Amino acid sequence: MSFPDRQASLNLLQKYIKNEALLHHCHMVAQAMEAYAQELGEDVELWYATGLLHDLDWEKYPDEHPMKAVAEFFGEYPAEMKQAILAHAPGRTGAKAESLLDKYLFACDELSGLMHAVSLMRPNGFADMQAKSVKKKIKDKSFAANVSREDIALGFTLIGKTPEEHIEFLIKVFAKEQK
Repeated sequence: MSFPDRQASLNLLQKYIKNEALLHHCHMVAQAMEAYAQELGEDVELWYATGLLHDLDWEKYPDEHPMKAVAEFFGEYPAEMKQAILAHAPGRTGAKAESLLDKYLFACDELSGLMHAVSLMRPNGFADMQAKSVKKKIKDKSFAANVSREDIALGFTLIGKTPEEHIEFLIKVFAKEQK
């Protein structure tokens, strides 16, 4: 499968997103997706690009997210990526997460945001973070209140992992990237 390389995807990201927090979120989801692709024997470049670009239209076209990006910005990208990006926002698109790519993007998106918020409260960020502290913050609805707890719970189910398994995997990914 041929599609734009990482640099082209990064250029596209920088064209549409200026907000540093959103750029950071997109990079985190890309890292998570890349690590899962490696673990599962999937297409690392496809999974990375899907994570990197999943919120491409959020800043400039929030009311049309993610349909605007899928319809207009991803011409050279594969249908699997477009489907996964639609499926990460089922309430807006009606698309359901069916493939592994769909399911893992959904499972990594909201949880990555919450985990980033947890890391900001810690002097060492992701270093020595524990899954139980993340789980405690998931239960605290006032913490990172804009993060959907329902989506996080559904993500665990979609990928067939316990909260501990998924959170611990992501802690390792993000701690490695933090160095």
